[in-house]
Amino acid sequence: MSEPWVKVEEVAIHLGVAKDTVYRWVQSRGLPAHRVGRLWKFKVSDVDAWVREGKAAEPDAEQAAQHREGT
Repeated sequence: MSEPWVKVEEVAIHLGVAKDTVYRWVQSRGLPAHRVGRLWKFKVSDVDAWVREGKAAEPDAEQAAQHREGT
């Protein structure tokens, strides 16, 4: 059985962020999504991989973490 496509609302709940944040991440940070008509659809496994790659981190927070690690 294949993984189901989910809506913006479900991704927002899954990540604990607002729907507006999900839309912004699709546009500015490359959150993996597919447009179906007027709707955005997501695979939770793709979203989870995107988060694990550090793409959801705020740029300032990421730079601060690198600085603390000495990289």
